[in-house]
Amino acid sequence: MTARTGRSAAKGDVAHTQPAHRSRTSDRSRTSGLPEAAERQQVADRITVALIPDVSEDLQRLQDWTKLSKTDITNRAITLYEFIEAQLRAGNDILIRDKKTRETQSVVIL
Repeated sequence: MTARTGRSAAKGDVAHTQPAHRSRTSDRSRTSGLPEAAERQQVADRITVALIPDVSEDLQRLQDWTKLSKTDITNRAITLYEFIEAQLRAGNDILIRDKKTRETQSVVIL
């Protein structure tokens, strides 16, 4: 998936996802009888990741806060990281602004 920017109702940049490439099933004749879009949605990369204890705790905290699955959180994290990386490669800064103090900090990813 790739991220692209848009404008939210609040006039801020938002990240949207879209397929990065066509699935292999769309290049072959379809035999399942499913529409092409449905076939693409069934294709999934599966990975196994060993998390260090601190990150495992972070993941559990995110699940508690958001009520999302580990898969959903991981997909969002990868999409967000790709968006941030694309912005940095384009020469943009990533900034965080405190709503109360209006203090702005630059985010640096090493």
